[in-house]
Amino acid sequence: MISTLHGTVLSVGATAAVIETGGVGMKVLSTPTTLADLRHGATVRVHTHLVVREDSLTLFGFGTEHERDTFEALQSVQGVGPRLALAMLAVHSPDALAQAVAAGDRKALEQVPGIGAKVAARLLLELGGKLSLPALDDADGEARPSAGPADARGQVEDALVSLGWNPKAAAKAVDDVADGPVAQEDVAVTLRAALRTMGAARV
Repeated sequence: MISTLHGTVLSVGATAAVIETGGVGMKVLSTPTTLADLRHGATVRVHTHLVVREDSLTLFGFGTEHERDTFEALQSVQGVGPRLALAMLAVHSPDALAQAVAAGDRKALEQVPGIGAKVAARLLLELGGKLSLPALDDADGEARPSAGPADARGQVEDALVSLGWNPKAAAKAVDDVADGPVAQEDVAVTLRAALRTMGAARV
């Protein structure tokens, strides 16, 4: 099992980054929170989870162990695969998911595209005691790069499209939650807010 990946960022997209290590470029799928911290040319370390299928190997990477551990715990629930677990972490932080489960907040879980009442109820039932708040996960020695372009609105819209929404709906959702330019460091917060509005509209 690949537990961590240390290398140079070659590219960053809406849903994945390519990190070069040992002369090999590894495609790593990740959350908006982690991707927002990556910069082209920076040296980074991500905590990883490898999903092995008969016809594919897919690597998922996260900025903290807590986020990676939450991703793994989510997949222990019947009917929750890696893509849905990643979508949950795009909408909610690990802390927010732990709080939602502890409070039995089914509505919060249903804000995630692809999660209906039955799956939400199963998550609450099976995740009890499996999710915990982090201690001091930020003390991992990883450098946080400086902010990038002034407006990262397009990155948020691309992430929404990758989660299954059409471009027009994605653009409207971002407009609903962001009056002006979106700063690079606010990508994750803006995406989560947009997903919440879209989830509410879907109910």
